[in-house]
Amino acid sequence: MQLKGKTAIVTGSGRGLGKAIALKLAQMGANIVLNDISGSEDIDATAEEFKALGYNVVVTKGDVRNPDDVENMVKTAIEAFGRIDILVNNAGITRDALLIRMTEKDWDDVLDINLKGAFLCTKAVAKVMIKQRSGKIINIASVSGVMGNAGQANYSASKAGLIGLTKSTARELASRGITCNAVAPGFIQSKMTEVLPEKLKEEYLNSIPLKRFGTPEDVANVVGFLASPDSDYVTGQVIHIDGGLVM
Repeated sequence: MQLKGKTAIVTGSGRGLGKAIALKLAQMGANIVLNDISGSEDIDATAEEFKALGYNVVVTKGDVRNPDDVENMVKTAIEAFGRIDILVNNAGITRDALLIRMTEKDWDDVLDINLKGAFLCTKAVAKVMIKQRSGKIINIASVSGVMGNAGQANYSASKAGLIGLTKSTARELASRGITCNAVAPGFIQSKMTEVLPEKLKEEYLNSIPLKRFGTPEDVANVVGFLASPDSDYVTGQVIHIDGGLVM
């Protein structure tokens, strides 16, 4: 229960990786603020599931691209639990296409949610953490932001930008007792990856030294470490969770 009494906000936590991260932090004792876009039914089901397990949880629905929605998320967290100790910027989308076929809207949507959203959430939460003189900010990047990926110019750019944001945030907030790190998952099993052609999945698998795909829990475990006191002397780092894909 390393996080007992702490409060964690996890964006995009209605399902998938965000849900797995929120569950891990709840298991470690944290109060959880679930966040997902308005209209999401997943987040309500996730909240009920967490409550049934005895975890302290509140739900905030809103778009991380919208400053008012982000401020409301922070306000809800403070009203419910009195403080914010951990922010996990997980909300993200993909709009894959080859560069010459990618629309301007596909570019803007991915950069706005994946990068601008993280900026807005970090800015809002940092104000609280600075007053507390403590906090952990964890950004969910991707190996695509490190090595690039054909058909993902927008996604790769957003995740590379998130890594830059991580390092700048770490430098700016270190003197206030706040750390900021990123994790860069590789090929993680999800609903999105399940629909890929078997031949493509086999090609991915052959490029991974550990010869298996990652799970949401693999990522959540590292996020749990970065959110805990065990990582107090770690900041500005990007931890790859990819089975050795990028070395």
